[in-house]
Amino acid sequence: MPGRPDDSPQIIPYLYYEDATKALDFLVEAFGFEVKSAFRDDDGDVLTAQLQTGDGVVMIGPGMDGFGTRGVQDPDWATTRMFVYVDDVDAHFERARAAGARIISEPAVHFSDNRIYVTADCGGQQWIFAEPVVGESGEGRT
Repeated sequence: MPGRPDDSPQIIPYLYYEDATKALDFLVEAFGFEVKSAFRDDDGDVLTAQLQTGDGVVMIGPGMDGFGTRGVQDPDWATTRMFVYVDDVDAHFERARAAGARIISEPAVHFSDNRIYVTADCGGQQWIFAEPVVGESGEGRT
């Protein structure tokens, strides 16, 4: 598709943090994201970064008054949550908890036939990590 790099998804969520540098480190450590690119200022602070997990990509950056953006103001409420499939939701949950992620709900089978947990990162952004429930036939239920 013209206008975007060949390896970029058509939609990329962009999340804002009060401290994007801290958020980048946290997302890598707690959730296992890989840094695809990071642009920093002269002091080493993240101005914008792309992180990926599998074929999913998310962009992060600091809130900036000039762009009308800011980090989460009330981490107890979410207007969005990122939904991410992982290979082993229980292992992912343990990694996130060990790294200090705020756990909103522990792993459980959800009505959508996914085993999920909900967590918040160091900047208050909320995430749902999921693994499909596999039935006796070895197929995921639909």
